[in-house]
Amino acid sequence: MTFSKILIANRGEIACRVIRTARKMGIATVAVYSDADARAPHVKMADEAVRLGPPPASESYLLADAIIAACKTTGAEAVHPGYGFLSERESFARALADEGIAFIGPPPNAIAAMGDKIESKKIAKEAGVNVVPGYLGEIADTEEAVRIASDIGYPVMMKASAGGGGKGMRLAWSEKDVREGFEATKREGLSSFGDDRVFIEKFIESPRHIEIQVLGDKHGNIVYLGERECSVQRRHQKVVEEAPSPFVTPAMRKAMGEQAVALARAVGYHSAGTVELIVSGADPTGESFYFLEMNTRLQVEHPVTEQVTGLDLVEQMIRVAAGEKLGFTQDDVRLHGWSIENRVYAEDPYRGFLPSTGRLVRYERPREVLGEVSRDEGAAPHEADAHRTTRLVRVDDGVEEGGEVSMFYDPMIAKLVTWGETREEAIDRQVDALDSFVIEGIGHNVDFLSALMQHPRFRAGELTTGFIAEEYPEGFTGAPADAELVRDLAAVAALAALETDYRAQAITGQLGTPPALPEERVVRLDGADHLVSFARYEGGMLAFIDGGDPVDIVGRWQPGQVQFRGTVDGRERIVQVRRQGRDWRLTARGASHVAQVLPAHVADLSRHMIEKVPPDLSRYLLCPMPGLLTALNVAEGDKVEAGQPLAVVEAMKMENILRAEKAGTVAKVTAKPGDSLAVDAVILEFE
Repeated sequence: MTFSKILIANRGEIACRVIRTARKMGIATVAVYSDADARAPHVKMADEAVRLGPPPASESYLLADAIIAACKTTGAEAVHPGYGFLSERESFARALADEGIAFIGPPPNAIAAMGDKIESKKIAKEAGVNVVPGYLGEIADTEEAVRIASDIGYPVMMKASAGGGGKGMRLAWSEKDVREGFEATKREGLSSFGDDRVFIEKFIESPRHIEIQVLGDKHGNIVYLGERECSVQRRHQKVVEEAPSPFVTPAMRKAMGEQAVALARAVGYHSAGTVELIVSGADPTGESFYFLEMNTRLQVEHPVTEQVTGLDLVEQMIRVAAGEKLGFTQDDVRLHGWSIENRVYAEDPYRGFLPSTGRLVRYERPREVLGEVSRDEGAAPHEADAHRTTRLVRVDDGVEEGGEVSMFYDPMIAKLVTWGETREEAIDRQVDALDSFVIEGIGHNVDFLSALMQHPRFRAGELTTGFIAEEYPEGFTGAPADAELVRDLAAVAALAALETDYRAQAITGQLGTPPALPEERVVRLDGADHLVSFARYEGGMLAFIDGGDPVDIVGRWQPGQVQFRGTVDGRERIVQVRRQGRDWRLTARGASHVAQVLPAHVADLSRHMIEKVPPDLSRYLLCPMPGLLTALNVAEGDKVEAGQPLAVVEAMKMENILRAEKAGTVAKVTAKPGDSLAVDAVILEFE
């Protein structure tokens, strides 16, 4: 028995993800949408679609009554909530049950028990699960928070009780941090989750974030499907996830998994769920792991578990909700290979990871690649075939070219998932696939993700949740390029300029004889000049760089193409090539490089050109991202000190405190609370 029609109470990539599995199972689908998503891919993919309301989530995707009404109108028998929005709202699951509509998720009592971060820790402790020292009672005000934090001992973590997804969390190293962050944590909890309760616990330094995937049915069967390493985070938001963890041994996996199953059993859990653990990387015994929280829903990072187990977790959730038993036991679960997921976000790592919104002027995703895994190497528990097909490169997205990344929702563009026999193979596939992304119109973090994949510490598996902060303390400026890559980029830049000149020369109707093209060109790249010339042969071209040995280029680029794809001396290269005024912007391997390509005599004369001095903007407080100005802490004539909070801008449901870079006096205020500001809009002017 299964369902004939389900409704997906979500949007974006997860809605598309659920629709794909439902379609595979022969189940009709209903999408819901806000006005901002009226033409979104998930709406087009579904068999039916129902409008919920205006763009704000509180007026659309969080309206339980509207979603239930959509079920009744369309005849949907069940609802898959995805993640976020109503996925962990007990009242929503109960309301569906009252209307005779199945909830494709856990029972309401389990959602309630695990959704309250304070109560969940008490239940975990009673179930024999390791818990982190902390204060689980309600905290009345900032003064009590300061007192509790001092008793526990700094550093401490302040968390919204109903929080999740990295929101409603503040790390405090001192009393000053608690005083500044406690009220902000309460506000974020209230605005994002409708609950302003906050709890405080000890922060484990040099921690690893490892989670266990559990899956249970309504007949008392519960299994764990291995772990995921989610330690690479920024502001407590996961960026990279992988399965298995490079830190976890089989003995650790068994101990963690058994505790996760014990917790799930204690609350009568069924469906897919995740038990998040914080693990001390300093303890090689692997015994120092502690319960963090349980997410009673499908996780964003579930694809890496699917890749190494061969299971479709969405399909399993649907079958469990329909009353089916799990088709396998714990002994049947085997992990094979390695899978890594990178979250591609609409944020600009070159500007402090500020959110970016707007239209996707151009969007091209990497091509998905299929491969076979033999059964004796680790077929899925439910498979009897000798082989199974797995995706070596997988892209889960919910956007399309011409669509818009809205300020109202999460800034995720796509999830890039790779699989390999080894961790190194999966990482290398990530680097190649990231080079294939083409995203124009908004800022994105593809360069940063590529830099992470190439970072020696990441490749060694030496991870903590502080990895990004520790390795990029001054921000991100691009992945470093070795001499080989610079030479290859110089050759590609010279090739692009040459092909562009050939195209211009071929235009008909020009007066006179077409000018002769210079045989040699100077490529000015990364602060150095490279003299480049070419010799063509059938099927390729030889580049002579700085008088060295010829470099064999196999591949074609023509004006108007976004990417050069080919080999340079046998090395596979995917380089994004864009004309930028007189310059060329080349993007590859986690960084953009600006190159000038000039005839030799022009390059020599260009040294005498006067450089334009950029304007001094230090007199202004500029809005660093599109967002809503929610607070302004100063007025005209006020004197400010370096580091003093001046304003708060809310973007993508996150509060961003803007501070004074230096001491000064406010000369003019040009914005007021409640204003929607564009990036670089002037908020204050100083004397």
